[in-house]
Amino acid sequence: MDYQELIDKAIKASEKSYSPYSKFAVGACVLTTDGNTYCGCNFENSSFGLTICAERNAVGSAIAEGERKIKAIAVYSPNAQYCYPCGACRQVLNEFKSDEGMDVITCGDNGIKVVKLEELLPEGFNL
Repeated sequence: MDYQELIDKAIKASEKSYSPYSKFAVGACVLTTDGNTYCGCNFENSSFGLTICAERNAVGSAIAEGERKIKAIAVYSPNAQYCYPCGACRQVLNEFKSDEGMDVITCGDNGIKVVKLEELLPEGFNL
């Protein structure tokens, strides 16, 4: 799948965001090693610690369908150029990265950027 398609799906997912407190909408789309895609958006809660990020929402959707290996994730926010996953999401993504690693895809005015998850989370926790 083309990475622009993943970004487009993340953009569409961001439109479903429930972010009345931060006003920071985020959408994400994961691509599994089986070629399937799963999207998620962030949803906030008035008890801020219960807020769920778009990336973890997308991963949860993939897991619910039996997927375990993710090769790429696109992350988009209309509120930020080149929106990257937070630290908690980086660790969750690390748990489900494919054997070849994971590409993290973002976009902004200068086009699409792709970085390896390992660059964003060096020495991520693994058992």
